[in-house]
Amino acid sequence: MSRVPQRFEILLVPQHVEDRGGASVEDTAVRSAVVEATGRQGASGYPRYEGHGIVADIDPETRTVEALLVDGRELDYGLTALIRRD
Repeated sequence: MSRVPQRFEILLVPQHVEDRGGASVEDTAVRSAVVEATGRQGASGYPRYEGHGIVADIDPETRTVEALLVDGRELDYGLTALIRRD
């Protein structure tokens, strides 16, 4: 049985960036936050994580953000939420 991670780092990055000029995804993020497990499940059925104004339902197996609120609002068009890989 796999263990559910207790925290993730979420990066909000612009979708339209085609050439980062050698910069990493982390360097092009417009916002990042470490979110921690709340012990609850979100409406999506995945574990809920919260921190620094971000609430996310994350599939811990695929590391996919299934639902996301940033400062209580849906993510702006043109931004993508990514999980920072270890």
